[in-house]
Amino acid sequence: MKPTDLIVTPMGVRFLNRRFPCTLGRSGIVNDKREGDGGTPMGAHRIVGMLYRPDRIARSGLPDWARPIRPGDLWSDDPNDFDYNQMVRAPYPHSHERLTRADRQYDLVLITDWNWEDPVPGLGSAIFIHTWRSPSHATAGCIGLARKDLLWIAKHLTPESRLIVR
Repeated sequence: MKPTDLIVTPMGVRFLNRRFPCTLGRSGIVNDKREGDGGTPMGAHRIVGMLYRPDRIARSGLPDWARPIRPGDLWSDDPNDFDYNQMVRAPYPHSHERLTRADRQYDLVLITDWNWEDPVPGLGSAIFIHTWRSPSHATAGCIGLARKDLLWIAKHLTPESRLIVR
């Protein structure tokens, strides 16, 4: 483990020798992740992308690999869909999550490689690091952080950074 890894501990996320409170999936950390189970998958995950809402987050300070979320951007969460666990565009006939949410949870999203590059149907999708709803509200399986903490982390990530969940 390196200081540039995001390490989930009982005390929160450790990154660059700082600790940040976080929320996890409603089912806690799971070793056998399944679509819709509410679990945060255990393991070492690469950060494979960063998305941000340009109408709500300034581009300045974010890494050059951060990409804007556009109206109509969605994330497929349908295990029967060819594009399962991938970003897709509206209109879209399969089950999906809208990335341009009315709330602020997806204003900045770090995409993990959980079941991502060659997804297995039903193994879980959309495992992100995003803004929490509140410090006491569990996610659907993601890691939730306070907005200011997520922004700070995003500005300090390196291409080698990983999310380590034990």
